[in-house]
Amino acid sequence: MIELMVDRVQVSLMSQHRLVVLRDVDEERYLPIWIGQFESEAITFELQGIERERPLTHDLLKSTIEEMGGRVNYVYINKLRREVYFALINITLPDREIDIDARPSDAIALAVRLNAKIFVDSEIMDYAGIVPERNVEAEILGLPDDMYEPSEFAEQVDESKLSAFADFVDTLNLEDLEDD
Repeated sequence: MIELMVDRVQVSLMSQHRLVVLRDVDEERYLPIWIGQFESEAITFELQGIERERPLTHDLLKSTIEEMGGRVNYVYINKLRREVYFALINITLPDREIDIDARPSDAIALAVRLNAKIFVDSEIMDYAGIVPERNVEAEILGLPDDMYEPSEFAEQVDESKLSAFADFVDTLNLEDLEDD
């Protein structure tokens, strides 16, 4: 099992799709999981400390577990079938320990409310985890990634590379575009 933490929740600008991005606590690897609108809001509200007038479903589940004398030990993303993730919520009750099947989004929303650990099966992380590309700019400069910070001018355009466009613009005759 690999321990994860919630890195961020992203919302697509082009659609209503949402993504929770989990980060390996020991390595720079990420596990993105598509989630629903309500689950993304439940996770985001809790991470940002936003209080609601009335409890959300995940708050109700948290209260129910606590009132029964239970404790959520961890959440475990344990299966991936046809690009659909499955999870378990491990709960200790006064008389036994149980695993409850859950959607990862619901399990994560509960975990952030209870500060419970989040784990993923190592085979799932090997298959679906993402490792960011190395920092090529730092490599060219011979610096370790953690020492390199691009300057505010790093993204300025090299105008010499635009000379072909400048030549083209200079040859345009805008008088031809005028209406008679």
